[in-house]
Amino acid sequence: MTTLASKFRGYAWIAAVAGVSLALLAFFAYVLVLDREVRLRFAGARWALPAQVYAAPLEIYPGLALGQKAFQGELGRLGYRPARKLAGPGSFAVGRDRVQVHTRPFSFWDGSQPAARVEVIFASSQVSEISDLAGGQGRTLLRLDPLLIGSLYPTQGEDRVLVKLGEVPALLPAGLIYIEDRHFLNHSGLDPKAILRALWANLRAGRTVQGGSTITQQLVRNFFLTLERKWTRKINEALMALLLELHYSKEDILEAYLNEVHLGQDGGRAIHGFGLGSQFYFNKPLSELQPQEIALLIALVKGPSFYNPRKHPERARERRDLVLSLLTEAGMLKSDEYETAIRKNLGVASDTGGGAAQYPAFVDLVKRQLKGQYPETELTHEGLRVFTTLDPRAQEALEKRVLDGLPRLEKSHGMSPGTLNGAGVVTRVEGGEVLALVGGREVRYPGFNRALDARRPMGSLIKPFVYLAALMQPDRYGLFSTVPDEPIEIKMDSGAVWAPQNYDQQAHGPVPLYLALAKSYNLATVHLGLDIGISNVCEIIRAAGLFEAPPPRPSLLLGAVDMAPLEVAQLYNTLAASGYQAPLLSIREVLTREGQPLTRYPLRIQRTLPEAPVYLLNWALEQTLRIGTGASAYSYVAPEVRLAGKTGTTDDLRDSWFVGYGDDRVVTIWIGRDDNQPAGLTGASGALQIWAPLVRNLEVKSFNPVVPPEIEPVLINPEDGLRADRACAGAVEVPYMTGHAPESYSPCAGWHSPFRWFRRH
Repeated sequence: MTTLASKFRGYAWIAAVAGVSLALLAFFAYVLVLDREVRLRFAGARWALPAQVYAAPLEIYPGLALGQKAFQGELGRLGYRPARKLAGPGSFAVGRDRVQVHTRPFSFWDGSQPAARVEVIFASSQVSEISDLAGGQGRTLLRLDPLLIGSLYPTQGEDRVLVKLGEVPALLPAGLIYIEDRHFLNHSGLDPKAILRALWANLRAGRTVQGGSTITQQLVRNFFLTLERKWTRKINEALMALLLELHYSKEDILEAYLNEVHLGQDGGRAIHGFGLGSQFYFNKPLSELQPQEIALLIALVKGPSFYNPRKHPERARERRDLVLSLLTEAGMLKSDEYETAIRKNLGVASDTGGGAAQYPAFVDLVKRQLKGQYPETELTHEGLRVFTTLDPRAQEALEKRVLDGLPRLEKSHGMSPGTLNGAGVVTRVEGGEVLALVGGREVRYPGFNRALDARRPMGSLIKPFVYLAALMQPDRYGLFSTVPDEPIEIKMDSGAVWAPQNYDQQAHGPVPLYLALAKSYNLATVHLGLDIGISNVCEIIRAAGLFEAPPPRPSLLLGAVDMAPLEVAQLYNTLAASGYQAPLLSIREVLTREGQPLTRYPLRIQRTLPEAPVYLLNWALEQTLRIGTGASAYSYVAPEVRLAGKTGTTDDLRDSWFVGYGDDRVVTIWIGRDDNQPAGLTGASGALQIWAPLVRNLEVKSFNPVVPPEIEPVLINPEDGLRADRACAGAVEVPYMTGHAPESYSPCAGWHSPFRWFRRH
């Protein structure tokens, strides 16, 4: 028995040794797996870097129509800080008729621009002079750094702006170490004393009140692991922290932490790193932060949700002030610096911090236009820099008019608040750049983008293309040609009878072509469209910019075709550009993270509509605003400003449209209800009431198209459409295709001339 027991003990000992050995081998194998993961992930591409999306930069030059207050507003939007005298890049000082600016350095698509100290002088609401403060030499152009308006981040929602340790304010890493991990420079990834201290504090409190994690552990937790509360996760965290410290320097780890730490949430977007945190909370680069702002960002590390300065300002300020006190105690701030910092407000930018992620509808358009050229992973992981066409001033004006106008219309028409929704697009006539875009009344939140996806009937917006088709046949139609505005019935293929009516339920008899368009007469439009051929109208709509021609059915003549506001803007941009079509674009340039150009977006302009007939049509569309359905626009706009445009109203008043333009801008507005119920608004009573004050705010230039060589101006008596001279009271100058003007003179013509009889006969 003794021998058997002895043998059993020997086997047990061998088994135990073997078990321990196997466990150790498994442990070492597991550590090797963790080590490989740490080295591969940390040494390679450490972060998925979202593409950064920028607005168009503000370019200032002598003669630019920009007042001093507006310029100061632009500097404020970019996060420039006012000062008595210039205090480094990102600062400005205001004088009586001038502003001194210390611009930021920035790498544009055409090269790097260094920081500069300049003075901008104003006179009569425009830029008078620009000069360098260093040498006093004049400048012809000043380009400010563009506004960061968003990012194209991965589906998991992480967004960040990378910073380098050597480029951040010295107070940040030093303060971060002092507040979060005072032994960071000495430990090997774990701090046993801090762990024991936290364990004792938590046991005494009966709950978790203190953490003992080092900066390295926090980095591992954020970078490699999930937030699940399991012992296995804690063990992995400790092991990986030791491995990280084994392979990488303290500087590498601290720089990674600066870029990885979670500092807040913006809807579905997680704010990671101090680079983006600075933009998100203060709308300026990290290098320009003041001590109290750095202290607030350090304070947020403890709990970005709990100390959210926008939702819990008192709580955030208390934590910030504690951090300032500790930094002063450590000798990182002098007493006078502390006293100055402690008196400052939080200084957090409103909403989501300047421009970052403030324009989701526009960024949605950018993303869609990029997707055709770049795979999703390249857009969300490679740190591309996308320069767009967005004009922040135009965007701000469009948003304000939509947000103010919809509630006003609801109130004046007895609707419940929130009944109406709307969309708007502002484009540049030359080149077709999209300058501003609103996809609904919730302008700060991503969601259904009505500007791109709300395909609604065009209504009367289709009519100019019917009239253009007629004017392209000058042997048959001119602006004063007579069109019958009379009842009509059309038997459809289904056997049903279509009998359109005018909005006022009246027939107006024979009317001049231009007046039928200006007054938006349905019956005249249908008669005209049937005469010239519906297929011709469809082809003109396609040529104006629709991807493919709509089906040729009679109801098309009154707008029974669905389009999104951006598509409508495309068609009218071609009319405003005298028949030149340029695909509407939101992107100018795309650069790699190193600043190398990837894709250029040159202007792609081609003539798709004949210039002379478009010129005649635009003359008629000017009359729409002077004497037609858009006449109320001139209660907002100065009478000397020439504008062209068209109202759009659909069946049962479900959709209210207005599109109009001057020399430089096309503005498209749609108003309706998301449930497609009648809104009770015509184009004039709805969309035009937002369009007209917006055009005034944008200071749209007076419409002054170049007169084509095939056009001749002819004096016409509007009473009978015949030639006139100065003897005819009320005679107007009307454009005609050369050789197609009326030959006969009106009876009023030439009463002052002894040769009147011969001229008329």
